[in-house]
Amino acid sequence: MRFASFVAAAGFAIAAPVVAHAADVTPLVTAEWLKAHAGDENVKIIDIRDDIDGTDLGDKPYVANAVVAPYGSYGWRTEVQGVPGQIPPPEQIGKLIGDLGIDGDDHVVIVPWGTDSSEFGGATRVYWTFKYLGHDDVSILDGGWRQYDAVGGERVAEPVQPVAAEFPVSVRPELRATTADVEAALKDGTKLIDGRPEEQFLGQSKSPVVASLGTIPGAVNLPNSKFYSADYASFATPETIASLAKGAGLEDDQKNIIFCNTGHWASVVWFGLHEVAGNKNAAMYDGSMAEWTADPSRPVQTP
Repeated sequence: MRFASFVAAAGFAIAAPVVAHAADVTPLVTAEWLKAHAGDENVKIIDIRDDIDGTDLGDKPYVANAVVAPYGSYGWRTEVQGVPGQIPPPEQIGKLIGDLGIDGDDHVVIVPWGTDSSEFGGATRVYWTFKYLGHDDVSILDGGWRQYDAVGGERVAEPVQPVAAEFPVSVRPELRATTADVEAALKDGTKLIDGRPEEQFLGQSKSPVVASLGTIPGAVNLPNSKFYSADYASFATPETIASLAKGAGLEDDQKNIIFCNTGHWASVVWFGLHEVAGNKNAAMYDGSMAEWTADPSRPVQTP
């Protein structure tokens, strides 16, 4: 896997995060911001890239000042009652975060590869985890490693070895929808948003972890790939997201529940709607279609 250095170009509506300090944390920060603030006392960088050792990045493959907690293997998600991709119990995930040397006063910056929307979804899912646990001072490096390397971000041979800290947890249940919430939404008209690719929404294909083809009745499709430019390694602007939402028939600040297969792709859409565009009435169903279709009595629709 080779990542050529480049500078983001025109052609996609590129988000322009403002400078973020502890008192003014934004959902996205730029690579230039990270270069300037990586050594700040309360800035903690988490490198969630998978398979770093399998790349050709030479003898300095790591982001300077970062701890490493790969998305696929650190424990960010787990299987719960046969359903994959769930957030671990609060005390378990809180300890994992504390073991990275992160406490309640830290501004956390998450660094993915920035390859495409699906891979960037690791960052949005970890971001959602911090928010769900009550930690607001969290950002994602827009464009991930690709932008960091493009602007000459410092690379090192070894990651930071963290000293465990106490990470406080104060769960925000409103950010996480349950199966019961989805069942209620079918009755009260709360908008359901399917963040999967169109072919899965239409029932033309499915993930192996989902029991049946199709989607939850009444859902609209808002594919996660629309929110991130793989060509320019950048997340969509609020204006682009507003246009996507309008195209899907969504109203500003409308209550909604976003799902996919396991709450991975859904986190991309949730991040776009809730954090970048500012709809604080958006929740994510991390059980998603894997949990929904585990019970064959629950309805599934093929549009």
